[in-house]
Amino acid sequence: MDIIISNSSSQPIFEQLKQAIKKAIVSDELKENEMLPSIRNLAQDLKISVMTVKKAYDELEQEGFIKTIHGKGSIVAAKNLELIREEQLKEIEKYIDKIILISKSSNISKKEILETFDFLYGEEE
Repeated sequence: MDIIISNSSSQPIFEQLKQAIKKAIVSDELKENEMLPSIRNLAQDLKISVMTVKKAYDELEQEGFIKTIHGKGSIVAAKNLELIREEQLKEIEKYIDKIILISKSSNISKKEILETFDFLYGEEE
């Protein structure tokens, strides 16, 4: 699993890490029951704080993506397809919000946006 952390990003480092791990889980790069690197090892590899990694792992566990076995470490939780679908819908909503903002500020109609979407999605009539 390759994780790239950007110090120049406006997104906090723990959030970047959390999103990278989520992406690896959703894409099946990380499989169910696969061990994640220890908090200490991942912090050393990425040259970030142990507390930053811990925060990312804690949030991933709260969201149901990983589970922690005390004394052993963290593993990828069984995939909850509904949870993954919900995460992907949230991601799509972010892009739609941006599209709406750009279209309104550029006076582009909803009809034009939907026509563009249909064309790009491959459902042109």
